Amino acid sequence: MQERSNYVINSIVFITFYCFIMSYESTRIVVTGIGTLNPLGSDMPTTWEGLIAGKSGIDYVTLFDPSELDTKFGGEVKDFEATDHMNRKEARHMDRFAQLAIAAARQALEHSGIKIDSDNQNDIGTIIGSAIGGLTSLFTQMKVFLEKGPSRVSPFLTPMMIADIAAAQVSIALGLKGPNLCTTTACSSGSDAIGAAYEFIKRGDAIAMFAGGSESIMSPMGFTAFIALKALSTRNDEPQQASRPFDIERDGFVISEGSTILVLENLDHARKRGADILAEIISYGASADAFHVTQPVEDGNGAVRSMQIAIDKARLCPAEIDYINAHGTSTPLNDKTETIAIKTVFGDDAYKVPISSTKSMTGHLIGGAGAIEASICIKVIQNGIIPPTINLTHPDPECDLDFVPNIARHAPVKIALSNSFGFGGHNSTLIFKKYEEE
Repeated sequence: MQERSNYVINSIVFITFYCFIMSYESTRIVVTGIGTLNPLGSDMPTTWEGLIAGKSGIDYVTLFDPSELDTKFGGEVKDFEATDHMNRKEARHMDRFAQLAIAAARQALEHSGIKIDSDNQNDIGTIIGSAIGGLTSLFTQMKVFLEKGPSRVSPFLTPMMIADIAAAQVSIALGLKGPNLCTTTACSSGSDAIGAAYEFIKRGDAIAMFAGGSESIMSPMGFTAFIALKALSTRNDEPQQASRPFDIERDGFVISEGSTILVLENLDHARKRGADILAEIISYGASADAFHVTQPVEDGNGAVRSMQIAIDKARLCPAEIDYINAHGTSTPLNDKTETIAIKTVFGDDAYKVPISSTKSMTGHLIGGAGAIEASICIKVIQNGIIPPTINLTHPDPECDLDFVPNIARHAPVKIALSNSFGFGGHNSTLIFKKYEEE
């Protein structure tokens, strides 16, 4: 009798698990909205126009006085007024990175056409990555502490500086009551947010997610921290030529700010409401170097594994990838290592696939980088135009792949892969596909 009971229980467990796996495998996730503010533009159409024109969004810093710093330029969001997106009181109690996130999320909401109400708000969530959070607010209030004493520090400092506050503020602003969290994985934060949101919907924990990244460390402390690491370009006489991924004359990355938010949806939900489907997200891979706090492992093994995981989960072979948006930071080690990793994964096909680093135009948005680059992959799929890697005038012999130098290229792209790698050895890869009915 006991054996029969165990058999029945085991059978129920197996059937339940099997049904879950089948449901997981058959669930398709699509992108229905994009919102972005970045150094190239304060919406996606303007950003895309700048990208295909090979325009740089980098210029001298205006948000603070950089005169005492070795690097005096970066990528700022131009003409941003927080009060265009929230009331004055809300803006005053919010760090710039959270303000940017709300602006991008409102754009994404409008673009997607999704209506949030009491019928669906419990099933729609938000994941917004940020590597550093409200550093500018922390720096400002530290000055207040030192100059005026602890009693003058803002009571809003904690909710202004914590990295998860962008996700929280978007949740509050839009009324999203589903899963709500922040990914903080250095420069992979935005990609990991999108990947985590994809997995949430796949598992059935949400019908839609607002996902992406936001960062603004345009402050003396933000710059000084990376200058001390000797990670930033010091090409102060030519700021628009400073971000030069895969070029032999690269001397470091360029700090930028911005936010990009995507609306991800269960395909059935998107279809039922008649959504305009921009692309399908088909895979997410993540790995760790377990090697060094700032340097990538020399053979690119961590990056190899994140790409291979994503490709395998999508049931693709590398030759089916039509475009790679590289992490491509313009630092000596990253660009060389990423090139090695792509060659390892793609073999001979590595020389056939077009690759570009759009950081050459946007700069490095840190925790916001992976999200804007994911949105660029979607636009590439939609338009069949590959943005260039600008400033690639003296190619590094060790970076000898097709990095689409300087001029955009027309090419059909059905499947695009986006890489993001971060300090601490974080690696993440997203794969997007042209949406097709089955």
